[in-house]
Amino acid sequence: MDVVKEILTKIKMYQTIIIHRHQRPDPDAIGSQAGLAEILRESFPEKNIYQVGGPVEGLEFLAQMNEVSDETYKNALVIVTDTANSPRISDERYDLGAELIKIDHHPNDDPYGDLVWVNTKASSCSEIIADFYHLNQDELVLNSNAARLLYAGIIGDTGRFLYPSTTPHTLEVAAELMSFDFNPAELNRELEQIPMNVAKLAGYVYQNIEVDEQGAAKVILPQSLLDEYGIVDSDTAAIVSLPGVIDEVLAWGIFVEQPQGYYRVRLRSKGPVINELAKKHHGGGHPLASGANAKDQKEIKAIYEAIQKLCKEYKK
Repeated sequence: MDVVKEILTKIKMYQTIIIHRHQRPDPDAIGSQAGLAEILRESFPEKNIYQVGGPVEGLEFLAQMNEVSDETYKNALVIVTDTANSPRISDERYDLGAELIKIDHHPNDDPYGDLVWVNTKASSCSEIIADFYHLNQDELVLNSNAARLLYAGIIGDTGRFLYPSTTPHTLEVAAELMSFDFNPAELNRELEQIPMNVAKLAGYVYQNIEVDEQGAAKVILPQSLLDEYGIVDSDTAAIVSLPGVIDEVLAWGIFVEQPQGYYRVRLRSKGPVINELAKKHHGGGHPLASGANAKDQKEIKAIYEAIQKLCKEYKK
């Protein structure tokens, strides 16, 4: 039995299913998590299906989280979507269930769970959940809200189909999801629009970006700046892709100071592989989109020098 059928078999076995995703969620985290929950609620109305985790940080228009007690985990099946490493799972009670399933599209460096389905060729975890439905559509039901959520996850992780992860299959899946009863244009606007203070931060990024002759770029966002603009860390997600529109930029790091004093590092690339660099600094992710951490300016310097080296080698 392949892993897809094994997952469906496990879902059928359990009366209670609790679905987690990663901390600081993006549209794909919410889309895959809540999208799967919607499919299972529609397909198995007699089951108790919950989507859980911390704050959704500005994505409330996509889905809300359920509150569950520790007791609910007893004899429950737990599924985690879009989360490469177990420390990043939002709500550490994920291991209180009877069995654990991991569904993801990141490199499988941390193969936690009793069942693992990882497809690194998928554009997003939402695409994988859509595939899960298609592979079992004789037994599963996809409703309009599930389609809306999965579509949001796909356009979020593909940058509205601009990123290299977009494949012909991705577009086929997205096209079918668009045939359901929701407004894709309105959803795109909701995902795209930013508040004025974040727009001003975007201006700061363009004014203060540092780019070397190899196309390696960096921007440092100190906590004092975030306080001045009235911005929290989750708001900075909207500006991560901005350096990529600059023709001279090949790979970049955005270093966001946290209230605790360390820096959250967002790494992006148009070619050089940067996830191995991220792993060296308490992070990881995709070859061209990863995250890491830097404890101080010295570590920022080391990360940026590594980006410079990667860009130089890539251009040889």
